[in-house]
Amino acid sequence: MRSENAISNSGAHMNKFDLIQSLKDTNGLTNAEALMVVDMFFNAIAEALANGERVELRGLCLFKVKEYQSYTGRNPKTGEQVTVKPKKLPFFKPGADLKERVNN
Repeated sequence: MRSENAISNSGAHMNKFDLIQSLKDTNGLTNAEALMVVDMFFNAIAEALANGERVELRGLCLFKVKEYQSYTGRNPKTGEQVTVKPKKLPFFKPGADLKERVNN
């Protein structure tokens, strides 16, 4: 198991498994309980975005859906013009507190 400093200072990444382990270790939860909490959290965010809602975690971040109109683009391999269909994509915007923590 990696320490918090090793994760933040070594350039390593944190994945879902690491998040579950951290939650389990810091809160005395079982693996199953920590997994359920993480899944509930991510599913609630995904469901809200799918319903067109914004998710604001004050100080941490904002998730919202951006809508993009159809446009004419080019296939980079062939140079052929293609029509790109309208789409919706999730958008993440970091909060002020998160920006400050990352830069200190």
